[in-house]
Amino acid sequence: MKLAMSDKLSFDPEKVILTEFKMLKGKVDTPEFFNSKSIKNFTVDNSLTLSFNIEKGLAKAEYSIDIESDSENLNQSESKGSFHFVFIYLIDNLDVLAVVDKNQRILLDPFLANALASITYSTSRGILMMKLQGTALKNFILPIINPSKLIAKS
Repeated sequence: MKLAMSDKLSFDPEKVILTEFKMLKGKVDTPEFFNSKSIKNFTVDNSLTLSFNIEKGLAKAEYSIDIESDSENLNQSESKGSFHFVFIYLIDNLDVLAVVDKNQRILLDPFLANALASITYSTSRGILMMKLQGTALKNFILPIINPSKLIAKS
């Protein structure tokens, strides 16, 4: 996927509709005698993958995240969480915003890419906040980031 330079007028956020959400994986593992008060920090590894069905006007965003507590050796082992979310979007004018070039690469409107990353990431933040309540990772909040960094990482 390559970001294409485009006309701002082509992208309209109101033409992006979140049609489906699935949580493919949602798991928190906590050792039996884990003391969550000793957590000093969290280690996070996450990724975003975007894929498209241009003919049907669909985009799929897959967001995966692994979270591990950091208790600075105060616990024998750490609490870990692993989640995988899938978001399906219907985009009214996807054929204009995602064009396949002669090398079969998708040239993607950067405003669309940014919007999909932003919506996926921020919605995942809210879901994680709910899913982690009552667990050792209850104080973890997915940080606010520049969505361009998430796109560049993918």
